[in-house]
Amino acid sequence: MNHRQRNKIVPNIWIIAAKRSDTAHHYFALYAIDWRRGARLSWEGWKRYEDLLQFHVPIKRKVAGRASSSQPAAKIAKKALFLHLNETQYEELEQLFYQPFSKKRWKVFMKEHTYKEEA
Repeated sequence: MNHRQRNKIVPNIWIIAAKRSDTAHHYFALYAIDWRRGARLSWEGWKRYEDLLQFHVPIKRKVAGRASSSQPAAKIAKKALFLHLNETQYEELEQLFYQPFSKKRWKVFMKEHTYKEEA
């Protein structure tokens, strides 16, 4: 990998987290993780899933650069992991996201909270 490729952010995992509250309202957040470079990006604050899908996600082309490109969240949602979390699980995700990377902790968290359809 050359110097330019090393500095480029390429998210490997996209996560859409829906936080359920005691009321019928949801709170949506979008997370991007680049394992190789240790980059983490997040966007949050949507009350409706439709509003999230209309958002154009800005992604920096370089880790410390100013230039960015954007991608529609609807396109990202097709490949993203979708998590339905309660308030405590969402706080656990937030803590995990902002701590130093540990692939083992991420794997455990994702295994516990990813819904798999049984065939």
